[in-house]
Amino acid sequence: MDFIKGMDVSTLIEEEACGAKYYDHGEQGDMLEILKRYGCNSVRLRLWNDPYDENGNPYGAGTNDLEKTIVLSKRAKDLGMSVLLDYHYSDFWADPGKQYAPTEWARKSVDEKAGMIREYTRTSLDEILAAGADVAMVQIGNEINNGMCGCHDTADVMTLLQAASEIVRDVSASQEREISIAVHYTQVDDAAGTLRRAKELADYGIDYDIFGISYYPYWHGTMENMVNVLSEIKDTYGVDTCILETAYVYTAEDGDSFGNSVAGDDALEGYPATVQGQAKCIRDIMAAAKDAGALGVFYWEGAWVPVGSDYDTNKVLWETYGSGWASSYSVAYDPLDAGEYYGGCSWDNQAMFDFNGKVLPSLNVFKWVNYGATAPLEVIWYKDVYLECGMGEELTMPETVEVYYNDPSETGGVSAEWDMADVEAVDTRVAGVYTVNGTAQDGTSLSATVKVMNVNYVKNPGFDDVETSVWEVTDRGAGDATDIQTKAADALSGEKAFHFYSTSEIDFDLEQSVDGLPAGSFAAVANIQGGDVGSAANIYLYVEINGERYESEAAVLAGWQKWQVMQITDIPVEAGDSAVIGIHVSAQAKGWGTIDDVEFYNQIFE
Repeated sequence: MDFIKGMDVSTLIEEEACGAKYYDHGEQGDMLEILKRYGCNSVRLRLWNDPYDENGNPYGAGTNDLEKTIVLSKRAKDLGMSVLLDYHYSDFWADPGKQYAPTEWARKSVDEKAGMIREYTRTSLDEILAAGADVAMVQIGNEINNGMCGCHDTADVMTLLQAASEIVRDVSASQEREISIAVHYTQVDDAAGTLRRAKELADYGIDYDIFGISYYPYWHGTMENMVNVLSEIKDTYGVDTCILETAYVYTAEDGDSFGNSVAGDDALEGYPATVQGQAKCIRDIMAAAKDAGALGVFYWEGAWVPVGSDYDTNKVLWETYGSGWASSYSVAYDPLDAGEYYGGCSWDNQAMFDFNGKVLPSLNVFKWVNYGATAPLEVIWYKDVYLECGMGEELTMPETVEVYYNDPSETGGVSAEWDMADVEAVDTRVAGVYTVNGTAQDGTSLSATVKVMNVNYVKNPGFDDVETSVWEVTDRGAGDATDIQTKAADALSGEKAFHFYSTSEIDFDLEQSVDGLPAGSFAAVANIQGGDVGSAANIYLYVEINGERYESEAAVLAGWQKWQVMQITDIPVEAGDSAVIGIHVSAQAKGWGTIDDVEFYNQIFE
């Protein structure tokens, strides 16, 4: 068997639905074809039973149901790539921290669950094979250190594993296919615990072929320990081993405004958070796996890239298509984790494509790892230049651009010259996005993306700052209807929002005064969501300036997380003016809602 150089691509369909595109040397292409070209020979696909809420809304992270798994497995087969099928036996994420049973199985006994695993595994695996997929390996459970399918007792877990194994063997025989069975654990840094789990599998007589692990070097100890543990398992129990998940950072930056699971500060000595650092780390993990006699390595979600141009766009895509790690709809199934911290992709700085979908040179490790090579020092990648400039500010282009070398110990930048005609074409009086072309000192063509940003003159616009005295509330209702609430699910961005609810009639104004404004034509925006406000409710945004009052159209609240935008445009402002930005809410008793992300910005500088 060839050494496995695999990639988990479970989010691919959702990424494509959101408009993500992948490029190799400037040419857009199919992501799987690009992986094949760079030496990947297998893909890993997770499978969830029913990753949707009762209304059919997606839980996110690819929403990997059987239909999507079949589509991806067929695409892989057409390219000559084998499939590792990763059964979670859950409706959503299964890992050491949570092993929820599928909703329909939740209240069943362990024997009933074993029967359901048999039926589900047989039916789904038959369908995937009937579609023509080349399933080379089936993983029964995902990171099952602390349980599986809602069971946590060791004997119960072994009952479930044996049930799954029996069916994979039956299907393999009936289809006359060679399908290996993998059991998957993590936390190999706990050597004694990992060896104990291997012994338990042997003691209970579990029929399997591959002891699989997750190995993330910033969490799971040294490569030396990993090699020793896998070698001992292979030698003691006569089973193969495989690294079923690994990854490494190529940058400390965040591509989708959601935050990263692994920060630049987590980078290990000798493996900086750069493209070359990523390549060297994965090369060394592959070499360590080879030393341990392992079958190969699967990189985890190397193509999970940002999907939108900004946070607000991303947020809609995460909810609509499930392209983030979890959507808000997952709250009913996983209220303590996904339902609380749902949102975007925290893995984009560990992809092997940059934030714009362009192949990173580190992807070459999948084909170059087979050959030893020494090369002279050279630049292998020019980092994309992205600048933000506030409206009315002076644009200054960088004198150097950051580059990555084929030696990770080399750092720094190279000189750049920018096309002055492009620079002068950037109109900093108006918000927009511009491209400025340039040339590096070695003649390489460069381009910089310049985003002219609105300057928001509202302080603490999202209510996330500790200092809230900039906002003043005039409450004319019978009860104390307002507060600043910490609950991400009720905020448009961040963790907090301005909240209102009362058992009595609601009538208040929320205001902020801003001073020293520049001359221009201003716009005001506020976002609101809520419900039960009554047909006589009156909710609107207003601005008072120079004795004039400007009001938005009344907002009609349509329910939870159905955000409405209140907006006023073309407000004339003279230099030095002061303004009051406010939101008026009057509603019936038991009306509720939250207000977030209030803006007052200059549309066009005079």
